[in-house]
Amino acid sequence: MLLGLAQPTSGEGMVLGSPLGTLEARRQVGYLPELFRYQSWLKAREVLGLHCRLAQLERSSWPAAIKGALATVGLSDRADDKVAGFSKGMQQRLGLGVALLGNPRLVLLDEPTSALDPVGRHDVREVVRGLRDQGAAVFLNSHLLSEVELVCDRVAVVDHGRVVAAGRLDELLARPQVRVRCTGLSAEARQALSAFGEITDDEGWLTVGGIGSDRVPDLVRAIVDGGGRVHAVDPGQQTLEERFLQLIEAA
Repeated sequence: MLLGLAQPTSGEGMVLGSPLGTLEARRQVGYLPELFRYQSWLKAREVLGLHCRLAQLERSSWPAAIKGALATVGLSDRADDKVAGFSKGMQQRLGLGVALLGNPRLVLLDEPTSALDPVGRHDVREVVRGLRDQGAAVFLNSHLLSEVELVCDRVAVVDHGRVVAAGRLDELLARPQVRVRCTGLSAEARQALSAFGEITDDEGWLTVGGIGSDRVPDLVRAIVDGGGRVHAVDPGQQTLEERFLQLIEAA
């Protein structure tokens, strides 16, 4: 609906001050779909030229726009190679270059790093950060939560079409926790640890949620007093994947 590809059954919406699906709205939006295909017989430069034409950019701006897009996504040296010889990751880069044509104010990216190697994922993160620094908004959809955690300022968790949590990333992950690797702890002693917070057990690691850093020494002392041996303490930040699983389970 944001792109005008589907019509709302009721109600109305606005994108950057223009009604959903109108030409005025779409001219300000760049889009990289998850499933895309480019003409295999075209060169990378020609694909971008075609989309400059489709976007109705000024003809005089095409050379600079194409050159800039190729440089941004790391394909300058493949500009005159045909798409047929591109790997899926390279085609993903080319698609990202298409999405950046015309300096859009809003960029929608659907699984932009799914086919990329670690270097490619790093490059996409840098592109997204660059767009943000230029004042554009990037709407990113991904199941790679580690990537989301590295690049996004705000996050919405969706379960079966319903938003179960939304907010700044630092707010969603503000729930403190500590992980302790211990052995020899009796069931009764483990139960007593619930006074410190919510306890979960994962292959020898106890995770205590909701505990402040000032209470970690008391937690360790309680484990030792309960007959346990402490091998490691990790006062790490909760990951987005851990928080995601908690939210989905609660939903």
